Amino acid sequence: MEQPLLRSETPDYETFSEKSEQEQEQNYIRTLKNKRLFLATFAAVLGNFSFGYALVYTSPVIPALERSPNPALRMNKTESSWFGSVFTLGAAAGGLSAMVLNDLLGRKLSIMFSAVPSVIGYALMAGAQGLWMLLLGRTLTGFAGGLTAACIPVYVSEISHPGVRGALGATPQIMAVFGSLLLYALGLKVPWRWLAVAGEVPVVVMMVLLCFMPNSPRFLLSQGKEEEALEALAWLRGRDTDFHREFQQIQNSVQQQSSRLSWAELRDPFIYKPIAIAVLMRFLQQLTGVTPILVYLQSIFHSTAVLLPAEEDAAIVGAVRLVSVLIAATTMDKAGRKILLFVSASMMLVANLVLGLYVQLSPQPPAPNATVDLSGGALEASGSGSYLMLVPLLATMLFIMGYAMGWGPITWLLMSEILPLKARGVASGLCVLVSWLTAFVLTKSFLLVVNAFGLQVPFYFFAAICLVNLVFTGCCVPETRRRSLEQIESFFRTGRKSFLR
Repeated sequence: MEQPLLRSETPDYETFSEKSEQEQEQNYIRTLKNKRLFLATFAAVLGNFSFGYALVYTSPVIPALERSPNPALRMNKTESSWFGSVFTLGAAAGGLSAMVLNDLLGRKLSIMFSAVPSVIGYALMAGAQGLWMLLLGRTLTGFAGGLTAACIPVYVSEISHPGVRGALGATPQIMAVFGSLLLYALGLKVPWRWLAVAGEVPVVVMMVLLCFMPNSPRFLLSQGKEEEALEALAWLRGRDTDFHREFQQIQNSVQQQSSRLSWAELRDPFIYKPIAIAVLMRFLQQLTGVTPILVYLQSIFHSTAVLLPAEEDAAIVGAVRLVSVLIAATTMDKAGRKILLFVSASMMLVANLVLGLYVQLSPQPPAPNATVDLSGGALEASGSGSYLMLVPLLATMLFIMGYAMGWGPITWLLMSEILPLKARGVASGLCVLVSWLTAFVLTKSFLLVVNAFGLQVPFYFFAAICLVNLVFTGCCVPETRRRSLEQIESFFRTGRKSFLR
């Protein structure tokens, strides 16, 4: 795959390259009123807040259920691994559904539809009388999360303009982090049933707000609803702005494409190259180990005998993740996507190596083929006050910081930016499907690998993947900073780079 979107001096094809065109674009962006755009984005990304909350729900709940006095709810290690991993199966099913619903219902209605399984799932977990209710509820919240993970980045990207698309493209990850942090904080004091009840609130608020938000103008144009698309764009940009010019650009781009993607078109580099990049990014992102680390965070801290209580460490890591993703949001449109991906992968590489070495060199490492109790202090440090016991916390903070600065938010943003319009709905669902199937395999096998080979082995594997990510970023990932979706599509369609000048 050729190295994409690098600066070229070749003048043989000029797309959006004239200085006057760029000046007009920048002048137009400066006149836009973004308040309604921000409101629509906030309404949508509440779904990501619920997703982040549901993803780490198991972190404080698994230890509580393993000690439950109710035999019908008490979990053993195998049941805990299913409770932790079945969410990702639901998310994969949600991504598969998004391949159809994204283009059938549209981006906004698909996000609203996700509220139904989410509300039911939280209700089942809140009132659970048996393990099956917990697993079903977890699966349904995972399904909702997978559906929103595919639809929300596309919706936000399509309603945004180049001036703020990088920052707004990070908001799904920001809200997911907020959701996780709230769960960690509430988990310190709130019983596990009430944690499920609290998860209902952002879902209901999202449903109410989205009723008043417009659909994506690009989606409406692809459905032949020109007047409705023009009205949506006018609402988002402000009626006293020159939104007709942007509308014409979007309309021209939509008219160049047929309404549906055919199998024959998948052989076109314009279609398969951006899809391959997006899918591989989602695959590699999960292989860094972020999902099993988040799902089993408190259990990992228990196992490595950290200095502070595991619950407090988890909350600290959640706060670090939030600060890091905020940094990414403010720098993404300034530094660019690729440099943040390089920094992100490097930080995760170091963190995973440190965690692996710490576990391996610890005074009492887990013996191979012996059961490692990930919820109850398998590794006791000899000195309870030793500063060495801060290493797992600091290394995990470094990992989460690296992930949240690059490979967390940017993979979702690039997915929504580089996919061609006609394939955006289907391909985004495919990305989520691949992502969460990978997450399921990792999450389900994590405890098995730890019990068989020791806790250090997964961390060494994750470190090797981070090295692969560095190479992949340099060779394959495009730089899309300050480019409209139409310009990015033009690059993949023609293979020329002159529009970047």
